[in-house]
Amino acid sequence: MAGSALAAGVLAVAATLALGLTAVGGAAVTAQRVAGAADAAALAAADAASGAVATSEGPCALAARVATANGTRLTGCSVEGFVATVQVEAAYAGLAALSRARAGPPDRR
Repeated sequence: MAGSALAAGVLAVAATLALGLTAVGGAAVTAQRVAGAADAAALAAADAASGAVATSEGPCALAARVATANGTRLTGCSVEGFVATVQVEAAYAGLAALSRARAGPPDRR
């Protein structure tokens, strides 16, 4: 009888740890996905601003389309010259994962 109580306790602890690790892993995957989407959206906006990509859309509209294609939502966009700064977010388990990215030509210092 004592062995089955111990086994049930070990099983409960293992199940709890597995659920916790699954949640943490999912959050990490979402954070990386959002960061990649922010990078892609910033690059698209910077390319549109510089004329490297021929588009009838404005840079921020193109960034929004790229963010949506990556399963995220564009929440901020600014373009100064050829430099684009964007902010995107996505939800995971009711929490928002947020990432910012900046793209453009290198600074000449």
